[in-house]
Amino acid sequence: MNEISDTPVLEIKGLSVLLPDGADREFAIEEVSFSIGRSEIVCIVGESGSGKSVTAFTVMGLIPKKDLVPVAGEILLHGENLLGKSDRQMRRLRGEKMGMVFQEPMTALNPVIKVGDQIAEILEIHANMSASARKKRVIETMEDVSLPEPVKMYNSYPHQLSGGQRQRIMIAMALVLEPGLLIADEPTTALDVTTQAEVLELIRDIQARHGTGVMFITHDFGVVADIADRVVVMQNGKVVEQGTRDEILSAPSHPYTKMLIGSVPSLTPPVRPIPEIAETALEAKALNKTYGRVGFFEKGRLVKAAQNVELILRRGETLGVVGESGSGKSTVARCVVRLIDPTSGDINVAGTNIAQMAESELRAYRQKIQIVFQDPYRSLNPRRTVGQSIVEGPMNFGLSGTEAQSRAENLMRIVGLAPEALTRFPHQFSGGQRQRICIARALAMEPRVLIADEAVSALDVSVQAQVLRLLQDVRERYDLAMLFITHDLRVAAQICDRIMVMQRGVVVEEGRTSEVYANPQHPYTRSLLNAAPGRETNFAR
Repeated sequence: MNEISDTPVLEIKGLSVLLPDGADREFAIEEVSFSIGRSEIVCIVGESGSGKSVTAFTVMGLIPKKDLVPVAGEILLHGENLLGKSDRQMRRLRGEKMGMVFQEPMTALNPVIKVGDQIAEILEIHANMSASARKKRVIETMEDVSLPEPVKMYNSYPHQLSGGQRQRIMIAMALVLEPGLLIADEPTTALDVTTQAEVLELIRDIQARHGTGVMFITHDFGVVADIADRVVVMQNGKVVEQGTRDEILSAPSHPYTKMLIGSVPSLTPPVRPIPEIAETALEAKALNKTYGRVGFFEKGRLVKAAQNVELILRRGETLGVVGESGSGKSTVARCVVRLIDPTSGDINVAGTNIAQMAESELRAYRQKIQIVFQDPYRSLNPRRTVGQSIVEGPMNFGLSGTEAQSRAENLMRIVGLAPEALTRFPHQFSGGQRQRICIARALAMEPRVLIADEAVSALDVSVQAQVLRLLQDVRERYDLAMLFITHDLRVAAQICDRIMVMQRGVVVEEGRTSEVYANPQHPYTRSLLNAAPGRETNFAR
């Protein structure tokens, strides 16, 4: 752990923020108190709605004051109470004294402005520097966050960068004025395991070199194990426990903390009996998908997203496909469900090759393969009740309205929701509940194959555990074949019978999950496993 200064960079004392009338509780956060010292990383953990982000946004002065009103307490930044500052004073402090890195850099960056100019804008507002001095400082900061070819990257637009590079740009923007406090709000949630490890190492390195105090918001306890000096646990707007990293992870005292840590998937796959050879539900042979781009003034560029992929998936089995972004995982999933057309190869479902089948002929096979996507909110029509979304598919395939409604009610019970909730709209449910509804909608078609494409990656650890148990339950109940796409190796370890590792469109390793994890053969597989956060930590069970 780091050597911590006695003087806090940030000290929050008894902070309470009032919610609007009609909310499910009186306070967004209530009597929150903790501090962050110089050269200290404090991780704030808890489920969605626990108050983590409200705390961070209140410190930054970014909460909508018409809806969220601080009514008690103090926020001391270098001894100055931020709650007494005007909007103009807070704008000055943001950047100079504190910076923030958001969860999704693509929505935080302006898509039509070069990334170098976006960083330089901070200097233009806060520092009296010439244009050439600003550009020099920006390039130095980009080098500081380990961006390749910073002079060239200065003139790039956000869409031209990878997710990890965009996150580094956000870190550079937050740190260009060397503020004493860095707030990172779930900055690695959407990143691959290797990119996540690089970003965590970068934050640790910057914090150590510059003496920065870091408030790191996360629901990933593997990240907590790797990066935290101290941990603050929040539930329903209140701090229920805080202490050093080792105290919290090894000997938690509050039941809520114990529940969260107990929900962290182990990296050790459970012992599974070798199943009897069952009926093949899905088979892909020599599957290829190539994207091409040809312009008048540029040479055509081909991207081989999937190259000669072979897979067999049997009834009652879960096959995990793991790898970084761009490895071809989701391309394979979308090809086998025919959301995109493969360039070549075979996709056999129920003994029929659907790879090049015309859309008019595909309809009969649509119900045999169903997919659950990463973002349940975008997967559901916000203008339709969840009941209408669930019964639509079966009714399109000839089921009567009465039968479809009865099936929907039964499926709601199976996924752990009340049938009465069928009349509600998607926005009236939590993220975990929406994902359960998406699973119910997929099962309503009585498929042979269920594809889960990063279906739990955006969920809190406790909700994730519930959805994983649900997926295992429905697989066994319906004898489903499940193709499980993920970049989370902990999740893959617990749910997958077999693992297929992809890199740049190629399958580099495949085998039983326990064997691959215990003795990975390919260097890429070893690098993925070694980068898994919290790999060396024994979480309290």
